[in-house]
Amino acid sequence: MAKFNRILLKLSGESLMGSQNYGIDVNRLNDYARQIKEVHDMGVQIGIVIGGGNIFRGLSGAGKGFDRVKGDQMGMCATVINSLALSSALGALGVKNKVLTAIRMEPIGEFYSKWKAIDAMNDGYVCIFSAGTGSPYFTTDTGSSLRGIEIEADVMLKGTRVDGIYTADPEKDPTATKFSDITYDEIYVKGLKVMDLTATTMCKENNLPIYVFNMDIYGNLKRVMEGEDIGTLVHN
Repeated sequence: MAKFNRILLKLSGESLMGSQNYGIDVNRLNDYARQIKEVHDMGVQIGIVIGGGNIFRGLSGAGKGFDRVKGDQMGMCATVINSLALSSALGALGVKNKVLTAIRMEPIGEFYSKWKAIDAMNDGYVCIFSAGTGSPYFTTDTGSSLRGIEIEADVMLKGTRVDGIYTADPEKDPTATKFSDITYDEIYVKGLKVMDLTATTMCKENNLPIYVFNMDIYGNLKRVMEGEDIGTLVHN
């Protein structure tokens, strides 16, 4: 029995690079697809948001002279590329899926609506939500919060390259200690960088818990769904 019935899985675009410096590492992509299939086979309803940082990040583009709105639109297109890649990898494993976009771009993907997504998940489809919120100045973390709330997910699973939330960056500070769980208020007070403040506040105000874990270790997604304590739970 899976711990959650319906999840919003947030994946890092940068993690898709794997051992590369840019783009999509096919081995990492296929690892993600196999892990998602394992959970799908458990009967879990799955919505996915994937970032675009492996291709283009709007905010960093603005720092290099791009117009911020156009830069963010380029970032949205990057998430569509990653979503199509994940859709293809899932399809190759026999997992029914749909790519839904926040801006119209048929026939690349279907235009997103809450009810279309829920109907599809009830019919056994994995839904991949792309193009962020469809508006500039919002990150894919905020897009994940929005979609998770809209589809009435039980939890947002934030797959990263670290195994939870720490008192400091564990890659830079060897004395950093890990939280097994933490409240939204504690995140604010401690100034921890879990997600951007807009995304965090949306989850807090709509009572959507977040579970942060290391998606890059194969099998971890299934372990989370089986109730293993391998990450950090954020809650009210």
